[in-house]
Amino acid sequence: MKADVIVLGAGIVGTSAAIHLALRGRSVVLVDRRGPGEETSHGNSGVVGRSGILPMSFPRSLAQFARVVRQRYPGAHYHATALPGLAPWLYAYWRASEPSRMTESARRLAPLLASAVDEHGYLAGLAGAEHFYRDGGWMKVYRSEAAFAAACAQIETAKAHGVAVEALDPAETAAAEPHLAPIVAGATLWTQLRSVSDPGGVVKAIAAVLPRHDARFVAGEARSLHEDRGGWAVDTGEGRVTAREAVVALGPWSLDVLGPLGYRLPLAVKRGYHMHYGAAGNATLGRPVLDEERGYVITPMARGIRLTTGSEFAHRDAPPSPVQLELAERDARELFPLDERREEAPWMGFRPCFPDMRPAIGAAPRHRGLWLAFGHQHSGFTLGPPTGRLLAELMTGGETFVDPAPFDPARF
Repeated sequence: MKADVIVLGAGIVGTSAAIHLALRGRSVVLVDRRGPGEETSHGNSGVVGRSGILPMSFPRSLAQFARVVRQRYPGAHYHATALPGLAPWLYAYWRASEPSRMTESARRLAPLLASAVDEHGYLAGLAGAEHFYRDGGWMKVYRSEAAFAAACAQIETAKAHGVAVEALDPAETAAAEPHLAPIVAGATLWTQLRSVSDPGGVVKAIAAVLPRHDARFVAGEARSLHEDRGGWAVDTGEGRVTAREAVVALGPWSLDVLGPLGYRLPLAVKRGYHMHYGAAGNATLGRPVLDEERGYVITPMARGIRLTTGSEFAHRDAPPSPVQLELAERDARELFPLDERREEAPWMGFRPCFPDMRPAIGAAPRHRGLWLAFGHQHSGFTLGPPTGRLLAELMTGGETFVDPAPFDPARF
């Protein structure tokens, strides 16, 4: 089987890259061991757009750091056995989280984030997937007056960055989400965001468009990628696929392919969990809600109310340890009337992160015809469609709609 491009990874990033390349006249084979949208792209909170001013940063204050170290902050959990291996990355993350550096990363990431709603809309229109999307933004709630006051103080900064945010007092919060318990001091409503009812369903809908444009999905083993007579080859269930170019868009598994090729990129994986619940009585939830001081999100999904946890620092392939989910469920039940769990076991996923919290999008620095698109930290679902467009523009030599320099893999 021959193609112009092999795309490894059928999450939102790889699937978006595949369709954008196909729309630009490239024949594409999209390869993954599982179906489109069945790994990390399945398990997120479904937010599309800028959900904050700065990327998720390492705690800089001693008080915040002490809470994490003592396992007192539900939004972060770690396995002590994983820390020695993670130490170099955590140090680099801590350095990159210095306020001026993180502000610069946010500035450079902003154009890609700002395009997300429109780029999602374009692919949703192409795939007939508009029904998955809803307006209404997302809400951050604050349990203490001090935290709410600090959030309000940042609103003008957010507006200066082109982000629309409204402060809601307790009565306004109750009007916007009437079934939240009256335990919050206030909320901020980020009005420009959209959200979806089924992230995995969105990816599957986009993938279903591929056969219309000389592209297809094939189940295969991405780790079999190797150089082949000036191009690339990968083994699949339908035989070997060869192509002039290859894209690695495997998220947390990207280094499994790139490591044997000699790449040592500073990628770490933050694990996370989700569970679906019913809503007790006639309770409803209109949008994703972040409990800022407890570090979890509840969001309405097709399967029920999805509770997603914060970050777990552990070996990627270590057995699940959903301690955070137990804590988050306790806190979420204080905030919203969750009913029974709808699955027997929590889902576990991965967030691939570089220390500067910016993805790698562009040409691999050591191999001709090899391209990278991964490391989207906590914004992978949001950034999938704009990443796919940017990568396709780079690969086909077109003018890029945003500056690709901040995402160049050669920065490492």
